[in-house]
Amino acid sequence: MSSRVEPQQSAPTPADFSFDLTHRQGAGTVEAADGRPLGRVGVIHTPHGDIQTPAFIPVGTKATVKAMLPETVAELGGQAVLANAYHLFLQPGSDIVDEAGGFGKFMNWHGPTFTDSGGFQVMSLGVGFKKVISMTETAHAEADVIAKNKERLAHVDEDGVTFKSFINGDTHRFTPEVSMGIQHQLGADIIFAFDECTTLLNTREYQEDSVDRTERWAVRCLDEHARQTAARQHRPYQALFGVVQGAQYEDLRRKAASGLANLRGETETEQMFDGFGIGGALEKSMLGTIVGWVNEELPENKPRHLLGISEPDDLFAAIAAGADTFDCVAPSRQARGGTMYSSSGRINAKAAKQRRKFEPLDPECDCYTCANYTAAYLHHLFKANEMLASTLATIHNERFIVRLVDQIRESMIDGTFVELREDVLGRQGKL
Repeated sequence: MSSRVEPQQSAPTPADFSFDLTHRQGAGTVEAADGRPLGRVGVIHTPHGDIQTPAFIPVGTKATVKAMLPETVAELGGQAVLANAYHLFLQPGSDIVDEAGGFGKFMNWHGPTFTDSGGFQVMSLGVGFKKVISMTETAHAEADVIAKNKERLAHVDEDGVTFKSFINGDTHRFTPEVSMGIQHQLGADIIFAFDECTTLLNTREYQEDSVDRTERWAVRCLDEHARQTAARQHRPYQALFGVVQGAQYEDLRRKAASGLANLRGETETEQMFDGFGIGGALEKSMLGTIVGWVNEELPENKPRHLLGISEPDDLFAAIAAGADTFDCVAPSRQARGGTMYSSSGRINAKAAKQRRKFEPLDPECDCYTCANYTAAYLHHLFKANEMLASTLATIHNERFIVRLVDQIRESMIDGTFVELREDVLGRQGKL
């Protein structure tokens, strides 16, 4: 992790945030219509340090990466942490985090930080949908039943979203201005515009309306971001990313991306986005294609963050299509349930065959867990319901994904991207 950087005393400006594209990778990556390769390596410069890209960003939903110390996240190679605006707004309250000096200081993390807008959580928790990348026919049917039988806890209108807290049922309202205010209080280096996150169940007509509404909300986010930045000159500059929606429709994705790329706020500052997020519902098989559509339209001199992925095959596909950073709760969530990544595919730490395996869970892994503990001991911890199981398992999973993306970055610099992809995915049976 980068060395600690104290917030500057001068007034914050967009110049405090930048992105340098340092390498292009042609072989094995997506090629744009104009012939340029989309795969790339770069550096994001923030007030609290640099992020070497491509990079996986561990998720600390409530200002904590579950089961781990912040120091451990840094030791395993995490360059930044992402927290959730929705959850921190509900508990402990963004005003408390602001008084603490921002969520990085609140949780004793001194490197770069991200917060999402809360848009996905407002909709997914309110409507009853979970994070869905691959929507099979069965999943569509199950989601339809949920939608029909579950009281909707979130309601979208032109101004914003009214929703009920999943904690106690209290009613709240998020608008673009409210989301910007919350995220400025949370104090992350990179924040996201408030968007409407649709599902694959929504009609084409609704997706069109949603893309247009998200762009109108984006203008309001730019204006409120400029106002908050001017009013909070005691804090470092926060980079604002616009979020590209459009589901699986090429024309909508390209329209959304090009629209956000050229969008300016309506205030005198004419604020533009500092980077871009790629979100929304999509089927797993379409991930690389959709990211490629979007990145053909986005400017090359600004970073692109793909929201919510961490599977090895998805990472290779997204990086080949030009995505720079990623976040996902899956490595820590699956670890707490005993599902472990490994060089040969998934491992169930609770399975009986691990009971007498007196060697590392993954002999090729360099994490703290694999260096010091056996698969048998981890199996015992899970079976005994010991808290240490979650800690050791999470260290392994987070290190595995962080290290994999680091290896992909290195392979793009030395020209071995194709060989690495074939080796990693071949051994995991994902080719």
